[in-house]
Amino acid sequence: MSETEITESGPQINGKLLLSGVLLMGIGGVIGLTGLALGGSAVLAATRRWVRQMEMPPSELAKQQLSRARAAAMAGAGAWRDGQGTQQVRPT
Repeated sequence: MSETEITESGPQINGKLLLSGVLLMGIGGVIGLTGLALGGSAVLAATRRWVRQMEMPPSELAKQQLSRARAAAMAGAGAWRDGQGTQQVRPT
């Protein structure tokens, strides 16, 4: 090969080192997913226990709160229509 010839062969990658890196990343991903599954199941079990200990199920509590919000909205709308919600300032 003479000095005027230019060859572009690209970077020389160590195949064993690359394979080792890919393998370690795969193992780390599996360990991470296992940890995520274990942590999620612990949180789910604790939440289920907490809901079972409640006096009233969350669905019933939500229904009551929605009923209260509707009643408050209707009362506010009625007061607005009747003019009870406005205060008039009288000049002195």
